[in-house]
Amino acid sequence: MSHRLRTLLFVPADRPDRIPKAAAAGADGIAVDLEDAVAVSRKDEARAGLAPALAALPAGGPVVAVRVNAVDTGLAEADVAALEPVLARVDLVVVPMCSGPSAVRAVAALLDRAEARAGLEPGRTGLLPLVETAAGVAEARAIAAADPRVRTLTFGPADLSNELGVTPTADGDELFVARSTVVLGAAAAGRVGPIDGPYLDLDDAEGLARSAARARRLGFAGKQVIHPRQIPVVAAAFAPTEEQLRWARRVDEAFREAEAAGVSSLRLDDGTFIDYPIAHRARALLAQGSDPPRRTPPA
Repeated sequence: MSHRLRTLLFVPADRPDRIPKAAAAGADGIAVDLEDAVAVSRKDEARAGLAPALAALPAGGPVVAVRVNAVDTGLAEADVAALEPVLARVDLVVVPMCSGPSAVRAVAALLDRAEARAGLEPGRTGLLPLVETAAGVAEARAIAAADPRVRTLTFGPADLSNELGVTPTADGDELFVARSTVVLGAAAAGRVGPIDGPYLDLDDAEGLARSAARARRLGFAGKQVIHPRQIPVVAAAFAPTEEQLRWARRVDEAFREAEAAGVSSLRLDDGTFIDYPIAHRARALLAQGSDPPRRTPPA
């Protein structure tokens, strides 16, 4: 992904009228959902309406993802086949219920064939494995490294909470270890920061803000959202503040001057010690502050 997905808005695939509205809602990316949001009896109908809806989206909009059904349901092959006519408009495929690398590799193989039939560059469609089981958390690094198509991981708190017998909260203490393991797994595989799961209480903006802020502190780069009104709260939580940007500019300027003089560590007049890791952190913040998160070809 060339840009971070600070906000990834989910929309049901069996409501094609909502897809253009979701694309215009201001999220960095949309995830059209063929899985949990669509009843089994409506899967075929959802697939049939998906291609026309995606084809009608204007260029230059948000990143477009599609969540297919889990590999072990036997439905993923038909899902990917339905995308072939508009695969050039799909940047990412979300792979749910990833408990190990095999699910990632299975969907990657489906995309290999779909891209060949569509005449597209091999490997252009990225994958976002969704880690939402205890086994998946334990295999986070292997899942993230399973295939070159993987851009990063996403985290699913709902299914994992059910498996563990815990209740998700805004502060997230009950899933702290799981979230941290997903962040570490993505980083160990050389992927960008993962995307946290959604906050399910639509009427609790304060809880949403706490949940997003905590996810950012843990190393997540963005968060799933399930309603457009959650977008500005989450976007604000993952955007660097003006104070952080001022600090980053000061650090970057001081370190560039030091580097030019042959020095790779220094201390600012306020006592802040700067070396290469701190300078890299400052430059990453500056890049986030100037990062326009709109649709670009997958990296």
